[in-house]
Amino acid sequence: MSEATQVTDASFEHEVLESEVLVLVDFWAPWCGPCRMVAPVVEEISRDYEGRVKVVKLDTDQNPQVANKYGIRSIPTLMIFKDGQKLDMVVGAVPKTTLAGTLDKYLESKQDSKKTDSK
Repeated sequence: MSEATQVTDASFEHEVLESEVLVLVDFWAPWCGPCRMVAPVVEEISRDYEGRVKVVKLDTDQNPQVANKYGIRSIPTLMIFKDGQKLDMVVGAVPKTTLAGTLDKYLESKQDSKKTDSK
């Protein structure tokens, strides 16, 4: 049973940018109502995509450097990273289907490129 890992300004580069797998970053804060609403969805995604997607949470109040670097103006913001690059972002408390669909888009494109490589 996987659970989202907490990351900080100090651990963001190692945990997210240097990750070998797709990473979903949940930018949130404890006082944010919509963040609390989306938290169970993020945890479900963490379990459902275990082994394929790394799911991490970054408290924007405690870790302003990363939040500022990526221009986080509204929370929750969920960003997808691969190979150190931001691929996509979803803002607000979205349903699981929206988040899963966004992740699947990048997981499928990765599998498509593997199929192409093996031909």
